[in-house]
Amino acid sequence: MSFSFIKRILSGDSKAVIEFYKSYSPKILSYFLKRLARHEDAQELTNDVFLEAIDSLSLLRRHESVLAWLYGIAHNKTVDFYRKQKIKSILLSQMPFLQIAAAEINQPEFQFEKNKIRDRIELSLQSLSISYQKVLKLHYEDQVPVKELAVKLKLSFKAAESLLFRARQSFKLAYDRAEVSKMVSEVEP
Repeated sequence: MSFSFIKRILSGDSKAVIEFYKSYSPKILSYFLKRLARHEDAQELTNDVFLEAIDSLSLLRRHESVLAWLYGIAHNKTVDFYRKQKIKSILLSQMPFLQIAAAEINQPEFQFEKNKIRDRIELSLQSLSISYQKVLKLHYEDQVPVKELAVKLKLSFKAAESLLFRARQSFKLAYDRAEVSKMVSEVEP
């Protein structure tokens, strides 16, 4: 496949995309059929490979073989597929335990413990500096990634990462202190 053909795909030429798929999909499908039990899974992963390939086609180097690159994506998709299957089987094998745990969660004792833990977290968080509180809340409550934290806080990526690390360490210490003081108050008359 020539580099000009790839440029056509990148420019949004739908005919080039169809030709790309028709040229390589039989080989990729065959690759999956040898590794997966179900034809439907092989077909779905083949489509996933081409969606990912088209999205990242600009990363393909001129001297790199397109087919080898597609096989690399297919290999990664196969690994992900089996990893997800393993996780599903582990979760399903734990269903009786999870059902017991779910039943216990609704017990009043558990709710009481949960409230005590939440209070301890709040106290620990309030004992931290404002900057540590802010970075922890942004990252863990608002789900702001470190890159965005850096932008919001007007810091470099490394400085934001370091601030988050120090905030976590301080929170752990504060949480442990709260645990110790709780234990001491339970022992004292």
